[in-house]
Amino acid sequence: MSAICLYFHVHQPFRLRTYRFFDIGDNHFYYDEFQNRTISKRIATRCYLPANKVLLKLIERHGKQFKVSFSISGNAIDQMEMYAPEVIDSFKALAKTGCVEFLAETYSHNLSSLRSPEEFRRQVELHSNKMEKLFGVKPTSFRNTELIYSDEIGAMVADMGFNLMLTEGAKHVLGWKSPNFMYCNAVNPKLKVLLRNFHLSDDIAFRFSNKGWSEWPLTADKFAGWVNALDPKHEVLNLFMDYETFGEHQWADTGIFEFLSAMPTTILKKTKYRFHTPAELAKKLQPVSPIKVPYPISWADAERDLTAWLGNDLQDDAFDSLYSVAHKVKHCTDPELLRDWNYLQTSDHFYYMCTKWFSDGEVHQYFNPYPTPYEAYINYMNVLSDFMLRIEKACPQLAGAPAGVEEPAKKTRAKAKSSQEPKATKTKKAAPKKAGTKRK
Repeated sequence: MSAICLYFHVHQPFRLRTYRFFDIGDNHFYYDEFQNRTISKRIATRCYLPANKVLLKLIERHGKQFKVSFSISGNAIDQMEMYAPEVIDSFKALAKTGCVEFLAETYSHNLSSLRSPEEFRRQVELHSNKMEKLFGVKPTSFRNTELIYSDEIGAMVADMGFNLMLTEGAKHVLGWKSPNFMYCNAVNPKLKVLLRNFHLSDDIAFRFSNKGWSEWPLTADKFAGWVNALDPKHEVLNLFMDYETFGEHQWADTGIFEFLSAMPTTILKKTKYRFHTPAELAKKLQPVSPIKVPYPISWADAERDLTAWLGNDLQDDAFDSLYSVAHKVKHCTDPELLRDWNYLQTSDHFYYMCTKWFSDGEVHQYFNPYPTPYEAYINYMNVLSDFMLRIEKACPQLAGAPAGVEEPAKKTRAKAKSSQEPKATKTKKAAPKKAGTKRK
């Protein structure tokens, strides 16, 4: 079988406003309304609407021969509902064709799979219900935040009832193996696993507009030639990328929309490969072997590990402080507190604190509202201090109760921490009282 799985991820965080030390206890609104609205509308105009229009035309042209899959974070859906409802309508139009699969993920695009299985399940159920409400079908395939995956995480996903999961075809995990086959979870073989072909995916997502790239310009014919050059024994080519590739990361004047329009047509005309969704591949392909991933991998940076979000002292302190109140939040019923709990878990907040400014510096700067990782940390911890005060007030019966936070991935966190340089200076955790870190 020669299959192509074309998958796009859609996500935008709720960015925090400048939240000062003196706001703690007095002002409970945390979000930069202007920036969130402006960026949402800009990306809707530059990317989502024109790209969806291209995909709809491709489906009208090729029918069931062209299929595509999406995962859309709950944060992104919430922002579309608030600022650009026409984008949701355009996704619904795609859903009606029957040629688009919508995957499940964590609602707020968070790292709960690394800390709290209970919160992880809650997030996934919340997101699955939202997808079913919007598009009429409950997801059967899963994509974790940033394609984070391990044997243990995969087993949790299988226990939730999913048939298939997407992750990165990381070289340090695969070794001599190819990502162009179906694999399965090493703990629970019932969960099938598709691995991203990062070479061909990144040719589109990152290198398309790079005039210094030896293969520039990338055309549909050239790309089809690369697909034809793959080993004929390979079963599936997984092209996974951010949807913002089209029009936002790669601007329209680079020719990215023309490429998106021409590439599927050229693939269908000049190769034996045919487009399939993850759910279809779960039925058609059998695993060639388990994929053993003892420590979590992701699709981020050259290392393909967790150090974009966890590993330096700033990130670890913020992450530990956040989940120290998880056992209390689950007893809360206040919708505003639960909303803020979701949005404060978003992985982007920890990404902004990253101190990796070497090979991947430009990637970490894109969409980053903070001039330094330390300022990202200070602002986040001020917000979190206020949030913790509100949780204490909402759940006084739990004051002083032990945290009891589940930690299924301690060894993962320890390994991630050892690999990120330079280290940030250790700072004290913010206490749930009005005595935090001042922001000048």
